[in-house]
Amino acid sequence: MFRFQFRSMSLIPALLLQACSLTPGMEMENNTPLSNIEVPMMVDGKLIKEKAKISQITADLIIDRENSKRREINDLPSQVVPMTAYKIGPHDRLQITVWEHPELNDPGGEKIDPELAGKMVQDDGMLYYPYVGNVQVKGKTANEVRELLSQGLSKYFKKVKLDVRVLSFQSHRAAVVGQVKTPGIQAMTETPLTITEAISRAGGVTEDADTSNVTLARDGKLYKIDVMRLYEKGGSEQNLLLKDGDVLNVSDRKDNEVFVMGEVGKQQALQINKGKLTLAQALAKAYGVDFNTSRAEEVYVIRTGELKTGELKPEIFQLDAKSPDALILADQFHLQAHDTVFVSTAGVTQWSRVLNQILPSSFTSVMSKAATMGL
Repeated sequence: MFRFQFRSMSLIPALLLQACSLTPGMEMENNTPLSNIEVPMMVDGKLIKEKAKISQITADLIIDRENSKRREINDLPSQVVPMTAYKIGPHDRLQITVWEHPELNDPGGEKIDPELAGKMVQDDGMLYYPYVGNVQVKGKTANEVRELLSQGLSKYFKKVKLDVRVLSFQSHRAAVVGQVKTPGIQAMTETPLTITEAISRAGGVTEDADTSNVTLARDGKLYKIDVMRLYEKGGSEQNLLLKDGDVLNVSDRKDNEVFVMGEVGKQQALQINKGKLTLAQALAKAYGVDFNTSRAEEVYVIRTGELKTGELKPEIFQLDAKSPDALILADQFHLQAHDTVFVSTAGVTQWSRVLNQILPSSFTSVMSKAATMGL
């Protein structure tokens, strides 16, 4: 009987040694500038495997990233767009009125639906008009077309007086999609179309819209537009004039989440409100770091990266939160959508969890019998 008990007790060190490699929970190697595993990255449009860089969250890092944000604003398309007259293009409909020559005018005049009235510019930019023939009008203003037609008709009529105006604008269009009330195609008229005007024409944004994360697709590039900043702080540099072919996408705030995991009061997904959520706010909303079970010097922010300019580079940031003043840095470190905040588990906590798994079935019963027998 006693030999069995001592034999059982002799197995405990072996069980504990095996448990070294079975400690529950996730863990990252410390004191290394790279991630433990290789992750997919996109560089120059090609997917490759590399280890992600781990950067310490310091004052210098926060300053560099804030300066980078400002450079991104400066990298937006030029706002200096000349206020020129509307350029006629294919599928536009023109109303041409020649005074004292009703036979040259459209029957019905302005009573006809603008979508059907007038003369439509063909795909190749040509416009046919009696006596004048085919005229290239693409890229010209209404006044320039009037001069061309006047010169052509003056060969057959004296003192030609005519007027040209655009009845239906169809050649220059931009799309507004995503979380707006009436998404669709918007025609660009003689009045310049800005981002805020386009959103207004689309009926405004929905309740689920994230106006801090609006994207503009132009000429094969994506630009991030913070419309919330424009509304709240008057950042007019964000209110760009739209061009033909632009696509404006208002994203869904439901996709704007941050995931908090590890040794915190409550692991959960948090929504970024109005484009603002700092690391300190995320930890506080997760009921704080559990300092009894966590390794406070290993608070990580894992960022998958943004697919921008053909590059996708995951990053990992580490905060040493052993000192309370580190929360100043945490409050100035802004999180992005799909970031994962992970608080590492302390080594003693991992051992405690291993023992909690072993003790009820082995160690506790053996030690209880040994205590009963006076051993």
